[in-house]
Amino acid sequence: MSIIFPLILCTLGIISSLLGIQLVRVKPDGKPGVALNSGTIFTCGIFAVLVTVFVLVFKYNLGVLWATLAGLITGVIIGFTSDFFTGDGRPPVVETAKVSGSGAAITIITGYSYGLISIVPSIIGIVIATLASYFLAQNAGLSGVYGVGISAVGMLAVTGMIVSADAYGPIVDNARGIAEMAGMSEKVVETADILDAAGNTAKAITKGFAIGAAALTVLALFAAFASEMAAEGVEIQLSLLNPMVIAGVFLGAMTPPLFSALTMLSVTHNAFDMIEEIRDQFHKNPGILAGTVEPDYNRCVSLAAEGALTSLILPAFLAILLPLIVGFVMGPEALGAFLGGSIFTGIIFALLMANAGGLWDNAKKYIESGFFGGKGSEAHKAGVVGDTVGDPFKDTAGPSLNTLITVMSLVSSLFAPIIAAFHLF
Repeated sequence: MSIIFPLILCTLGIISSLLGIQLVRVKPDGKPGVALNSGTIFTCGIFAVLVTVFVLVFKYNLGVLWATLAGLITGVIIGFTSDFFTGDGRPPVVETAKVSGSGAAITIITGYSYGLISIVPSIIGIVIATLASYFLAQNAGLSGVYGVGISAVGMLAVTGMIVSADAYGPIVDNARGIAEMAGMSEKVVETADILDAAGNTAKAITKGFAIGAAALTVLALFAAFASEMAAEGVEIQLSLLNPMVIAGVFLGAMTPPLFSALTMLSVTHNAFDMIEEIRDQFHKNPGILAGTVEPDYNRCVSLAAEGALTSLILPAFLAILLPLIVGFVMGPEALGAFLGGSIFTGIIFALLMANAGGLWDNAKKYIESGFFGGKGSEAHKAGVVGDTVGDPFKDTAGPSLNTLITVMSLVSSLFAPIIAAFHLF
């Protein structure tokens, strides 16, 4: 039962997503963001009903039901927190757009501050889901760690709807760019802007689901790591009186900020190379600006692809080698503390970057829609700067942190027997 039930949850989630997607409808003069949110709500509601009926009919342990619902509710809380802080016309977006008239610095400070505030309800939700799923499952006679794992599965079981909403964002973003480059009417560009603003919020909401599930999943992976160590005769005791544990926590907490810095620096370096390439083409072929000569698009695409791949080498080695170095050099307990530290700062940074990035982007679009001076105003110039900062936040560093902490946990569990044997002998 314990092995099969997560697969059953995924099946029910797929069914719920298929039904929920059918309910995503935009009324005449309606907002696409409202339709996307409604689809997510209906999907979660359908999933909750299906899981409840299944557990009651087939007489499964009620602990798995409470754990599933705890994860699902937390996902909704995180999603609507992201919607509040990044949604088009929401108070944080309006406030950030309003202060943009005072310059880019105020725009950055305001958006970053709201991004920090947005962490609070999401972290509280994750804490409640962790405690509720753990103790409810334990009281029902199940493993508390299993309950946390089921909570994560419950949060991500509606992946069909989440991925659909996440894919919507890049599609409408590129559609907006195509409309502008093709010289289409202002009406088309304005409509694409509305869709793009909804896409930014949808991406923030779906990233919230993924980040929350990553926090719960990594706890289960950490338990798997401790279990592997115990099987090899090494008991993990994470006491703060142990200097190796403190050192491991600090090293782990350091890793997500370092990883974020590396990924965002790769964006700036590749952007600089692209600008230099474009300037070089303009200099060698003045006809490009006159519209008589086609630019070398292939060279630009190749430069972007090559830069993206080579920039991932160092972050990838960081995710794989650093846990191994800590484990072999400092010991299993330091490695366990390392994983804990990376989870704490990783989740916080991921939430901050996803929400702050979406907020800056939509603040710029809010100004472009005619508020606070509209396009070409000083507020708009500051909003563009904020959007430029926000893109690597929400599209590069933020989403990749989920992968970082998951990979480090998997690597640690995989090499746990070797690390244990190394320190035993």
